Amino acid sequence: MHPASGARPRWFVRGDIDGFFGLAVDNIVQLLVIDALCRFVLGFPPELIQGRILPAAALSILFGNLFYSWQAMRLARQSGRDDVCALPYGINTPSVFAYVFLVMLPVKLATGDPVAAWQAGLVAALGSGAIELFGALGAGWLRRNVPRAALLSTLAGIALTFISLGFLFRTFASPLVGLSTLAVVSLVYFGRLRFRGGLPGGLVAVLIGTSLAWMQGLAPVGERPPGLSLHLPVPVVGELFAALSGPYALTYLSVIVPMGLFNLIGSLQNLESAAAAGDDYPTAPSLVANGLGTLVGALFGSAFPTTIYIGHPGWKALGARIGYSWLDGLVMSLLCLTGSLSLLAWAVPIEAGMAIVLWIGIVITAQAFQATPRAHAPAVVVGLLPGVAAWGAMMIKAGVRAGAEVSGVAPPFGEELGAALTRGDVFALGAFRLEQGFILTAMILAAATVGMIEGRFRVAAAWMFAGAAFSATGLMHGFSWGVADTVLAVGWSQAGESAIAYALAGALCLLAPLLGTREEGPGHGDASG
Repeated sequence: MHPASGARPRWFVRGDIDGFFGLAVDNIVQLLVIDALCRFVLGFPPELIQGRILPAAALSILFGNLFYSWQAMRLARQSGRDDVCALPYGINTPSVFAYVFLVMLPVKLATGDPVAAWQAGLVAALGSGAIELFGALGAGWLRRNVPRAALLSTLAGIALTFISLGFLFRTFASPLVGLSTLAVVSLVYFGRLRFRGGLPGGLVAVLIGTSLAWMQGLAPVGERPPGLSLHLPVPVVGELFAALSGPYALTYLSVIVPMGLFNLIGSLQNLESAAAAGDDYPTAPSLVANGLGTLVGALFGSAFPTTIYIGHPGWKALGARIGYSWLDGLVMSLLCLTGSLSLLAWAVPIEAGMAIVLWIGIVITAQAFQATPRAHAPAVVVGLLPGVAAWGAMMIKAGVRAGAEVSGVAPPFGEELGAALTRGDVFALGAFRLEQGFILTAMILAAATVGMIEGRFRVAAAWMFAGAAFSATGLMHGFSWGVADTVLAVGWSQAGESAIAYALAGALCLLAPLLGTREEGPGHGDASG
C-alpha cells in the first residue's frame, strides 16, 4: 500500500492481520516465559501469578497498545496518509530476565518468601517506570553523554548470557524441538524466508515446536489447569508501599537505574527508527506513555516493565498499520484476564517458543557491535564481560546448591567455599564481586574504554571516579555470604579496595597527558590496523 495524500486512514486493514500474528506470537511467548519463570524459578503460587501478575501485565500491554494506536491514527489524519504504522509495544524481554534473576530470585533465596520476592520486583518495575516517565525530559542529554557502546554492550551482556545461553542449553537439552524451531526462526528472520500463504514465521515455529513437544512427552506441562475464570486487575498499592518501606529500592538500585535508562534510550532509538521509516512520532508523549504503561502495571501487580519494541519498519513492510496494535492489546488482555494463558502454558511448553526468545538475545548481542563505531569494538567486549561473569557466578552457585541438595546437606556458602574454589583455580570471589552491580560496572568500564579509545582521558577519568563512588557505597562489588547465595552488601567495608582501585585508575587517566604522548592512527584494538 502506497501513501496517498488526503487518504482516509482506517482502524484496521488487511495487512494488520499479518502484523497482529507476528506481534501476538512475540507477546504470547513473553507471557509464557514470565509464567514459567515465576512458577519454576521463583516458586510463585498460581493465585499470585494468575490473580495479580498476569492481569496487571495485560493491563500495561493494553494501555500502551491503545495509546500507540490512537497516536498512529492522529498522525495519519494530520498528515493525510494511510500508510502510518503504530509503534510496536509489549513486555521488555531483557528486563524480565534481569528482574527475575537479579532482583526477585536473590530475595526469594534469602527469605524463602515468594511474596517478598514479588514485592521486590514491584519496586524494581516502579523505579524503571519512573525513570522512563521523567527521563523523557532528559533523553537527549543521556544519548549525547553516554556512549552507545556502553549502553548496548551492557544490555548485550544480559542478552548473551541470561537469555541466549540459558535457552541454548535448553535447546540442546531437547534438540528435536529446540533445533527444529531455531531453524525455522533463523530461516525467517535471518534468511528472510516468507512462507507460502503469508504464514508468520513465529507462528510456524510455535506450531511445529508444540507438535514435536507433544510427540516427545514434553507437553502437556503439569496438571491440566481448571477451566476459564475471570481475573480482574486489582490495585496493589498497599503491597507496593510495604515494599518501598523495605530495603529493596536501595539494595537493587544498581539494577533498577541502568535497566530504566536502557529502556528509555532503547525506546528513543526505536522512535528514530520509526521516523526513518516515514512515521515521525513526537518524542516526549511517546516516551511518557511508555513509562506510564510500566507504572500502571506495577500499581496493579506486574513486576515486568513494558517498552516500545524494535522493528517498526519490519511491521510496516508487512502491511501493518493501526489495527495490529489495538488487536494485540485486546487479545493479550483476554488471555490473561480469563485464565486462558494458564491453559496455553499447559498445552504449549516453553520449548516450543524459546527459539524466538533465543533469536531476540542473539539480535541484541549482535546490535551491540553493528550499531557502534568499529573502533569502539574493544569497549563493547569490555562491556560484555561483567555480564558473562555475573552469569558464571550464578551458575557456580546453582551448582553448589544442586550438589548440596543431592548430598542432603546444607549449601556450604561461606569463606571456606571461596577458598576451595580458589584452590581449584576458579577465582569465584572475583566473579561474586563482579556479579553485584554488574550492570553499572559494565556501563562504566565500557564508557571509560570509549574515552580512552578516543583520547578523551578526562572523560575516561570521570567514569572511573563514578566507579569509585559506586564501589565506596557497596552498590558495585559489595557482597556478603548468605545462607544459600551471595547477596549485595552496602558500605565501605564491603568494596573499599575496589573503590580505591577505580580512583587510582581515574587518576592515571587524568595524568595520561603527562605520562606520554598519544600516537595518531588506529589503536591496537582496531582490527583494520
